[in-house]
Amino acid sequence: MPPPDLDSLRIKDGARAGGPGGKILRIFAASLGVLVLVIGGVFALRKQMPAVEVASARGANDPQAQTLLNASGYVTPRRRATVAAKITGRVTGVFFDEGMRVKEGQLLATLDDSDAKRGLDTAVANRNASQAAIADLEVQLKYAETQLHRAQVLFDEKVESQEALDTARTNVDSLKAKIALAKVQVEAAGARIQEAQQSVDNCVIRAPFGGIIVSKDAQVGEIISPMSAGGGFTRTGIATIVDMNSNEIEVDVNEAYIARVLPGQKVMATLDAYPDWQIPSHVRTIIPTADRQKATVKVRISFDKLDPRILPDMGVKVAFLSEETSAKKTQGRKVAQGPAAKAIIPKGAVRGEGGTSYVFAVHDGKVERRAVTLGRQVGSDVEIIAGESRNPRIGAMHGKR
Repeated sequence: MPPPDLDSLRIKDGARAGGPGGKILRIFAASLGVLVLVIGGVFALRKQMPAVEVASARGANDPQAQTLLNASGYVTPRRRATVAAKITGRVTGVFFDEGMRVKEGQLLATLDDSDAKRGLDTAVANRNASQAAIADLEVQLKYAETQLHRAQVLFDEKVESQEALDTARTNVDSLKAKIALAKVQVEAAGARIQEAQQSVDNCVIRAPFGGIIVSKDAQVGEIISPMSAGGGFTRTGIATIVDMNSNEIEVDVNEAYIARVLPGQKVMATLDAYPDWQIPSHVRTIIPTADRQKATVKVRISFDKLDPRILPDMGVKVAFLSEETSAKKTQGRKVAQGPAAKAIIPKGAVRGEGGTSYVFAVHDGKVERRAVTLGRQVGSDVEIIAGESRNPRIGAMHGKR
């Protein structure tokens, strides 16, 4: 057997990884990978579209064009009461439920009045006893006056002594005083009867004004009290009544802009529950104090016309309109009229280039660039004085191609 040839296992220099051929292979593979990444990135960028927000231009007579200030708040009733008892007692009857409409003075609930009625019966009995004592004293007075008359006759005839006459007169005066005292006691008993009757009446809870029950806070068998006893076992109220005819809007206006708000100013309100329903309103009053913590002033707004859909504690957004303000400021003098606005668009849709403003208008699915002349700024919107006036859909582009 011939010996093994170890030279046949040797790797040629051209086939080594570190040789010229291996380096060329690695460079080619790396270049191919980079080219694939570049081509993929180009196709990805071509497919990426810019983010476009499209909004419709509004007419110049849109109510928001006259907006001086926007704010948000809640619907709050001016007449809202948590009805409670004047005394502590156990509930024996509840005659209402949530959503029920009640009238002023209507019976809502009753408390246990057994102790109060016993007190009333005692006061009546004391009064009757005092009145009976007066009758007895009047009989005694009549007899004493007869005795006095007899003693006076006998004294005049020198038969009776002066002491007997004085005794008879004293008896008459004493009985008159007792009768007067008994009458005062009867009046005092009458006052105690009224007090006891008031205690009985306090066991009956009635509606203080007409409205709708929005909360039922106590049930039969529970103890209610005008003061909280702690522990959560004693109720402090039995019902909450809201006068829906007193609903209004309460908003906090930043004190830096409160000068734009005037009493009687027109307001356009929009409930969060009905965003497409604009409710004409007006400023009722401006509370003459500021909240130093929030730097705001409270403003109360009344609805021009109430609607059953307007409920307490609903969220609402309001826009203070400038029509009323402008009328007051320009009363009795002429004001130069500037160019009339043709439309109102979002301020973010306007672009500028070389001192020229333009927008992208969408017509028939196509985007057109149109130069515009801008007017005054209205909140986050801006007026168009010249340029696009056909109320198109305006596109605002964000991002890059």
